[in-house]
Amino acid sequence: MINTEKQPNRLINQKSPYLIHHAYNPVDWYAWSQEAFDKAKSEDKPVFLSIGYHSCHWCQFCYSRQSKYNRKK
Repeated sequence: MINTEKQPNRLINQKSPYLIHHAYNPVDWYAWSQEAFDKAKSEDKPVFLSIGYHSCHWCQFCYSRQSKYNRKK
């Protein structure tokens, strides 16, 4: 289901900074849980898995620059 309003999704209650960062995404994400798999099974839908991490601004900046540099080679 797509969240079209600026309401937080269920990730707002998580402890992980990475998950909280996505609490206002338009996708109604579920954290890794039995609830997520039960819902997918009951609706006969696949599970889409997003894997990531939370880093500081400067780490993201450096990674972004490094990625752009490597693409030019």
